[in-house]
Amino acid sequence: MSAEVQRISFKGSLDKPLAARLDLPAGTVRATALFAHCFTCSKDLAAVRRIAGELARNGFAVLRFDFTGLGSSEGEFANTDFSSNVGDILAAAEYLRSNFEAPKLLVGHSLGGAAVLAAAAGVPEAVAVATIGAPADADHVTRAFHAHLDEIERTGAATVTLAGREFRIREDFLRDVRGQSVRDCVKEMKKALLILHAPRDEVVDIENATALFVAARHPKSFISLDTADHLISDPSDAAYAAEVIAAWAGRYVGAEPPAKDPHEKAVRVSETGEGTFQAYVQAGRHRLLADEPEGYGGDDTGPSPYDYLSVALGACTTMTLRMYADHKKLPVEHISVEVSHGKVHAADCEDCSEEVRGRDGKIDRFERMISIDGDLDDDTRERLRQIADRCPVHKTLHAGAAVVTRLVDSD
Repeated sequence: MSAEVQRISFKGSLDKPLAARLDLPAGTVRATALFAHCFTCSKDLAAVRRIAGELARNGFAVLRFDFTGLGSSEGEFANTDFSSNVGDILAAAEYLRSNFEAPKLLVGHSLGGAAVLAAAAGVPEAVAVATIGAPADADHVTRAFHAHLDEIERTGAATVTLAGREFRIREDFLRDVRGQSVRDCVKEMKKALLILHAPRDEVVDIENATALFVAARHPKSFISLDTADHLISDPSDAAYAAEVIAAWAGRYVGAEPPAKDPHEKAVRVSETGEGTFQAYVQAGRHRLLADEPEGYGGDDTGPSPYDYLSVALGACTTMTLRMYADHKKLPVEHISVEVSHGKVHAADCEDCSEEVRGRDGKIDRFERMISIDGDLDDDTRERLRQIADRCPVHKTLHAGAAVVTRLVDSD
């Protein structure tokens, strides 16, 4: 859902290259955000990609990266601990500070949420922190391998299976998480805090959100993720979380800036990389999605190209009729237009002109159903029907248009 995703790499806290992605919006960057993923997850977890993409749609540049030893990052996971995760976050913030723009928003999921809370003091430019399903204490993560704790303490290490994958956990890891006080970090954190948590989270129970909220200073906010699971695996839950974070953070990072050139009339459409056809649309400061229905190989995440064409005709019709009605001081209370599109054989288009019916093959047929509320006589209604045909988009579709295509270098 991002307009552009850049692959980058930077040195982490253990001096190993970390793999990262920078999701960029199509227009002016509203603010930069840093996203920390959950324990043993990666930057490419479906929820992380979706949330980063949705934030990019809302004007945020989002850096998401793999912690040391996870995903595509180098290093040994067994050598990492909570402190190194916090160090990786600070290294990511420094990369942004030196190469792009220091993050104003920190976002963390699960243990990544606890990590951004611990790291927040080290990112002075950050004014807002959002956590998703975060534990109130770092050692909460040990519940995931509770059966192996005795072995780890007795032998110094153990191989545990988490989400179907094996990880080597060392005693140093246990000692480190047990020595961390996330709540103390929250108490001292002088930044706005948003806590998102699902009441039915079976991995990190809702009491953790309560503990974090009580510990935090104002301004602080809590949003329930309702029936979402811990990994935010439902796309609609991920989209909701991102929209809430973007709206909430906007109060602290500043309002969305205008497009770079307020006189720029070009509409930009670019692939998002999500699904087969999904495209990101920027029209000035407006951001939209386009897609194809599932029956045509798409994911139905946005209107189809022909839907947008129908939208253009319907919107132009209502605006044209409103301008005419107001100019003539007609008692028109409300106007609505339904537009349907299909392809028919020209010869079978009974409502079309003789010129159109004389064409060979199929044509595009738009049918417009106009509803006008108001105390109007039949002659006035017929006149309004005729005025609808003067809508500029109607004229363009009727007369045709020249489409000039050029290849340009990518930005």
